[in-house]
Amino acid sequence: MFEGFREETIQFFLDLRFHNDSAFFHAEHDRYVRDVQTPFYEFITDMLPLLQAIDSQMESRPNRVLSRIHRDTRFSRDKSPYRDHLWIWFHRAAEPRQNSVGYWFELGPQGVGWGMGVWDLTKDMQAAFQRRIAAEPHRVAGIITSCALESRKLIPWNDTYKRMAVPEGVPASLHPWYKARSIGVSRQGTEMKWIYDRSLLGKVGADYQAVAPLYRLLRGVWDDMETEALQAGAGASAAGDEWK
Repeated sequence: MFEGFREETIQFFLDLRFHNDSAFFHAEHDRYVRDVQTPFYEFITDMLPLLQAIDSQMESRPNRVLSRIHRDTRFSRDKSPYRDHLWIWFHRAAEPRQNSVGYWFELGPQGVGWGMGVWDLTKDMQAAFQRRIAAEPHRVAGIITSCALESRKLIPWNDTYKRMAVPEGVPASLHPWYKARSIGVSRQGTEMKWIYDRSLLGKVGADYQAVAPLYRLLRGVWDDMETEALQAGAGASAAGDEWK
């Protein structure tokens, strides 16, 4: 049962930041399991009932939703082998973590945060979301309004394509969503003191529940995109068969 993260959790991250090498990590591996991995797994396990009520297909294995402490340094200038923070990505089982729709939680010495969305939209996902906005602007706007984002201090991601044209009929409030590079929201105003108590589950869970309508909207867009891709693949296959 999750009873809060520990001071030792943050201390391990700080120690790893200053001793970021395999010798230190291997020597302190038991400490990592006890003070970091275990409370993260407990947090995940206790959050799952709420998340699976939102989406019954949500991944349930803690090791599949917790980020790895080992960094992939192949394409990075920073060759530090370990992260000094971890994040959780709650997403559907059997779907890739990258570019999928999900809920996230992140903790490290620099702070704590959480939210929901899709990082780094693919062109297909962006096009599918834009079609949904253009076809049903008032429904999409109503879903976003129902989440009461501002009152909950849930801030939409505002990384947008500045010069992208928006179709007529799309209200101004949806322009940032239509032009978004990533779609989602992040909790603002979090406090580190919250992490040391079980009540953190309630704070995170309340925000997750509040944005469930937006999650389901994005899930529908993702499913539309997947269906279109399958249909396009079937059509291409059929066209190829005609030439055999």
